[in-house]
Amino acid sequence: MEKNNNLNEAFLEVLAESPLFREIEKKELRAMLVCLGGQIKEYKKGTSIFRWGDTISKIGFVLKGNVHVLRETYWGKESLLGRIGPGDLFGEVYACLPDLEFDGTVVAQTDCSILFLNLNRTIATCSSACHFHTQMISNLLQILAQKNIAFSRKLDCLSHHTIRARLMEYFSKQAQICGNSSFSIPLNRQQLADYLCVDRSAMTVELYKLKDEGILDFDKNKFTLLE
Repeated sequence: MEKNNNLNEAFLEVLAESPLFREIEKKELRAMLVCLGGQIKEYKKGTSIFRWGDTISKIGFVLKGNVHVLRETYWGKESLLGRIGPGDLFGEVYACLPDLEFDGTVVAQTDCSILFLNLNRTIATCSSACHFHTQMISNLLQILAQKNIAFSRKLDCLSHHTIRARLMEYFSKQAQICGNSSFSIPLNRQQLADYLCVDRSAMTVELYKLKDEGILDFDKNKFTLLE
């Protein structure tokens, strides 16, 4: 794992587009990352970034590549909790609770560049009274709130016992969010099955049953709920 603190233009663009740095001037980013103890690390595909039992004090921010958040049972069965790409955060909840051991694994799915930010410096205003601190704290709170809402919506889906009921709960939520009976979802079939914690083949069979029964129509990731 090679350490690298060079923030190139491509990385700056990723930062500038991220919700974490909303309303923070691009020209301020370099100085801000120094203030926040920012450190960029490179990871090869398949390398663990966080491991089970780690205590975390830094937020991970993906600059390049993709990482997977995994959880493994006592018997070795592995499940995918999340896919994280450029501009997304990971580890922020555990960084807020530094005495809590991480109960999963974060693995580089591709070669990755990860920016780590010291949480204590992020949430506390510094001696220089940098004005971006207040904005960044507000941004981080919004991100945490949005993730909490997304988790609550997922729990609503998983509270149903059948694949059909989970699918209809998910599609109902998407239609309500879009305000339209026709909508696109940000997941492919495998990702949708992982999200709903169901077998992909069984889910696909259920999707076509719903289509044959005139309950919904779909083409790839575009769906329409029918009367």
